[in-house]
Amino acid sequence: MKKINISVSKNDIRKIILSIWPFILALLVFISVRYAVHNSRFVDLYYSTGIYPFIAEMISRISNLIPFSLWDLFWVLTIVLLIAGLILAIFRKVRWKWYGLRVLQSAALLYVFFYFVWGFNYFRPKIETRVSWEKQKPDDAVFRSVLDSIISHTNSSYVSVSTSDYPTIDRLVEDSYRKNSKELGINYPNGSRLPKTMMFSSFFAKSGVSGYFGPFFNEIHLNYYLLPMEYPFVLAHEKAHQFGITTEAEANLAAFVVCMTSDDHRLQYSGYVNLLVYFLSDASQMKDIKDFIRKIDKPVIQDLRFQRSHWQGLRNNTLDKVQTAANNAYLKTNNIEEGVKNYNQVVALVISYYHNSERIDRNKR
Repeated sequence: MKKINISVSKNDIRKIILSIWPFILALLVFISVRYAVHNSRFVDLYYSTGIYPFIAEMISRISNLIPFSLWDLFWVLTIVLLIAGLILAIFRKVRWKWYGLRVLQSAALLYVFFYFVWGFNYFRPKIETRVSWEKQKPDDAVFRSVLDSIISHTNSSYVSVSTSDYPTIDRLVEDSYRKNSKELGINYPNGSRLPKTMMFSSFFAKSGVSGYFGPFFNEIHLNYYLLPMEYPFVLAHEKAHQFGITTEAEANLAAFVVCMTSDDHRLQYSGYVNLLVYFLSDASQMKDIKDFIRKIDKPVIQDLRFQRSHWQGLRNNTLDKVQTAANNAYLKTNNIEEGVKNYNQVVALVISYYHNSERIDRNKR
């Protein structure tokens, strides 16, 4: 019986390594993610407050030199390349095996890059742990008291906001983040944050997206159709993500605190009126909800009605459902079990914030 001589040349080994190295990196990151899920303090110490601030500083300084969205441009080019490769494969200009391998390699590298430049922040401790909050038990009386307070502050801070105010608002939001960095458990300055307008604002408005954070290039994005009354709150929300706050509820809390503690009425009003929407949503099943609504001043009611009709007029139900489902799956994949319901959990966080602020004030006396 003849022996089969199997020899592998150095060139073959090199080709194999070039083919599989993205998958090896992705596997290592996957293992790291599994570890991070159960070791949040380790993540916070070595990544969120260790490595990430340097990454944010480096990438944001570069991306801020470009006035348009690199994140949007990146995905346009990615889609174009995918379609071009598919056409070449169909017409047999490239082999299907080659095309499929390149797609999988690219996906693996994007997975690695996402977690390295921002994604590991998903596994840091919750804000209650980071800033040593005392847990507040759910209480209907407390909820009503806070809702009353928010309505009162919304009424008293009412002011008209103009698009010409945006540059000043951006500076004021930054000032407030600097002032509240310790209370929110974030690193300041953590790079820089230049708000950019979405390239496809109309498309995203149809799916109800008012803003998003692009992690690959550390970019803040705001929808062109954003209303002036929403601008400070949404801007502060997206900046919260740049600071490494990943959950939507915590980003909403950070936006509220940043706006509410500012001396500027434009920020205050935006913070209170946008938070009021979440509280009214939670209060919608209360028998005396109309009694609370009657306490809201007419100009505020008009703003809320206009806000609702504005986004409903832009919305496409099909796109909205697709985007919600995609976002829900994305959040759940990244350690946010509640998915899109996490947005409204800002109500519980705000109640805890008030409770702990009062506790700290009592201890100082």
